Amino acid sequence: MKAVILNGALSGDQSLDRVQEVLMAELKTRCWEVEPFLLNSLDIKYCTGCFGCWMQTPGVCIIPDAGQEIAKAFIQSDLVIFLTPVTFGGYSSELKKALDRIICILSPFFMKVGGEIHHRPRYERYPRLMGVGLLPREDVESGRVFNTLVERNAINWHAPAYVSKVLPDTGGVDGMREDIKELFSQLEVA
Repeated sequence: MKAVILNGALSGDQSLDRVQEVLMAELKTRCWEVEPFLLNSLDIKYCTGCFGCWMQTPGVCIIPDAGQEIAKAFIQSDLVIFLTPVTFGGYSSELKKALDRIICILSPFFMKVGGEIHHRPRYERYPRLMGVGLLPREDVESGRVFNTLVERNAINWHAPAYVSKVLPDTGGVDGMREDIKELFSQLEVA
């Protein structure tokens, strides 16, 4: 089984390092192959909305940078973990930029999902999603918004299952480790 971690830490921010270490340790105890991406260290350009990934090179973004590698790793994995500081309930700008570039894994055509209009899947199989957000202190409203965002992305990317949680940055890893184990249990990842 293969997992991808998309670490959306902002430049100079090391607060997610401990969380990523706990995630990687938990995945390794479950015998998963893990491929982490520290997004702020990669050359990822912004999506230009050119539709090239749909019309010219279906399934592949035409911008030649790390965004292509991330999209490929995303669709070839069994689990994708969004690891991010929570900003107004949402993802960091680094994670958002990378996720915008993954639109190529979807078809430009539409279908109804749960009474809503969404892109059709381009591929037969999509990975499960896990969203792990970090806040300096507990913020119920930001947590609610974050969990809703992960849920909506799971629908858009046809994820067979998803979980999410916002963790307070208390400095300790014991509670964090238990929260992460619980997320894996909820996903039924063994």
